[in-house]
Amino acid sequence: MRLRRATGLPVAFGGLVEPGRGQVRISELNGTATAALSALAVSSGNGLGGKAVALARPCAVTDYSSSRRISHEYDSAVAAEGLRSVLAVPVVVRRRVRGVLYGALRTAQPLGDRTLAAAVEAARDVEQSLVVRDEAYGLLAAARMLKGGVAGGPVGPRGAEGAAWERLREAHGALRALAPRLVDPVLRAELLSVCETLAASPGRTPSAPEVRLTPRELDVLTCVAAGTTNAGAGERLGLRSETVKAYLRSAMRKLGAHTRLEAVVAARTAGLLP
Repeated sequence: MRLRRATGLPVAFGGLVEPGRGQVRISELNGTATAALSALAVSSGNGLGGKAVALARPCAVTDYSSSRRISHEYDSAVAAEGLRSVLAVPVVVRRRVRGVLYGALRTAQPLGDRTLAAAVEAARDVEQSLVVRDEAYGLLAAARMLKGGVAGGPVGPRGAEGAAWERLREAHGALRALAPRLVDPVLRAELLSVCETLAASPGRTPSAPEVRLTPRELDVLTCVAAGTTNAGAGERLGLRSETVKAYLRSAMRKLGAHTRLEAVVAARTAGLLP
């Protein structure tokens, strides 16, 4: 767990708030010696983590079992793991607590400001991961709706479905740009699978020989199809402009294209882009 690496604390654990239930379910454990904390449900306001959820700010105790600053519903689980000094940091996304990270020692000693600051940074990393994940799920849902809206319609921007096709292409580009930022490999694979489905549009029969582009070549070509410059594509994908040019040249060579526009048209014909 990133909290353990960031703080140097020997024990770290945490979990997300269960939707509609107002409690955190401990799902991630690192450095623990027992299963006492596994799947523990922590209610808002109860114990150290519940206090962090209720206040939406970090909380810490030097000796968990004897602290008068928290309630003690979870003393048996904490004692079974042998924890004494514990900190809890809420993960707050758009002003809503989405989870809690805990770090702990098996000795009773103060956890200094540096340790607390590192824990807060770790929570911010998790926050960003959740933001990206939420964005991915939103884009996936929108892309699937768009896919259904254009299914069976004319290929390309002609006809009444033209606007929907443009939105579908925008969604495809957004999904491909987001994929490298995802930490969750399962979600990333699902997102890329939807990208492939969007590219294999109904009514289109690939007429070009099978072409295999690398993920980054396809990422760059997706940006080009959206009218993005090399510099803009680099900023969007976290690449240098020269690297973008190299990927684009390689994709053009594989597609037998001499210009950026020819490359986009060839990729759409081959079913690589929507």
